[in-house]
Amino acid sequence: MEATAVQQIVGVRFSKVGKIYHFQAANLPALRVGDSVVVETARGWQIGEVAQIIKEPMQPPEGGWKPVERIATPRDLLLRQLWQLRELDVVEVCRKRASELRLQNLKVVAAEYSFDGSRLTILYSTEGEERVDLKSLRQDMQRQYAPAVVELRQIGPRDVAKLLGGMGACGLETRCCSRFLTEFSSISIRMAKEQGISLTPTEITGMCGRLRCCLIYEYDTYVEARKGLPKRNKRIATPFGEGKVVDVLPLAGKVRVDIPEVGIREFTREEILAFSEPPLDGAVVETTQEDESIEEVYSEMDLSDEGEGGQPQQPVIPPESSPQKPRRRSGGRGGRRKRGPKKS
Repeated sequence: MEATAVQQIVGVRFSKVGKIYHFQAANLPALRVGDSVVVETARGWQIGEVAQIIKEPMQPPEGGWKPVERIATPRDLLLRQLWQLRELDVVEVCRKRASELRLQNLKVVAAEYSFDGSRLTILYSTEGEERVDLKSLRQDMQRQYAPAVVELRQIGPRDVAKLLGGMGACGLETRCCSRFLTEFSSISIRMAKEQGISLTPTEITGMCGRLRCCLIYEYDTYVEARKGLPKRNKRIATPFGEGKVVDVLPLAGKVRVDIPEVGIREFTREEILAFSEPPLDGAVVETTQEDESIEEVYSEMDLSDEGEGGQPQQPVIPPESSPQKPRRRSGGRGGRRKRGPKKS
């Protein structure tokens, strides 16, 4: 029993839909899921809710597990609520001061007090890639809300959408990020192409201005369903002759092929594989010029400062293997261009 208590690790969540952080709770064997606890974090003392209890051995992080201080008392919960009531006023004051300092690209999103009011974190986002000088703003906020330690922390557009909430583009009353997503996955334009989704920006862009998180939900299913099926625009052999693939139906396991003098016919994966040599798993994707231009537009849409993911790196061509274009000489000796007389 004593060895089991030593290994008791609890997962604590500090917001309704947030990441789970693990702490050591060997001194609280009676802790249950749903209890509010007081823990020390990088942003001061915080009150979180126990989301899970892990009694199996876990690999501790560097420096070991931080302990759970105690179970939150009614006084602790009331104190946190009193400080939360002041957070909206902090946001309004900070926005007003940022406007006076003419910080045009700055957007103050929210403010968070530690449960004892010793630390104040102001969350903001910026538009564009230009660096914003926040030294004056931080000093003003520090003087305004002393003795609390004021910190300005930048968040990405997906985190902004998660904090603000609202209806999703699909019609759900609450966006996925505000409803159940605790971490953001890396989303690429290839996920939309693999599922046959329209590459129109309004169709694949979320309220945050980034590629929609839901593009990854069924991506693995479509990848598995497309195995053995030829790519669009590829010429293949069919029972009625050779034709061009005009559409792929991965969930049905079929393709539509345009055959000269026959028309458009549908064939199953088995019918295609019976006439294909070699197998079609390594077929090359034929992209159009329109797809390439859209990929250029979205090539950097998923890059953000909070590590939401990015695009894979392009292979680097060694200098000796890169093609060298012959230098073109213009007329005249020594490759110099002949000039006419100067105009007066």
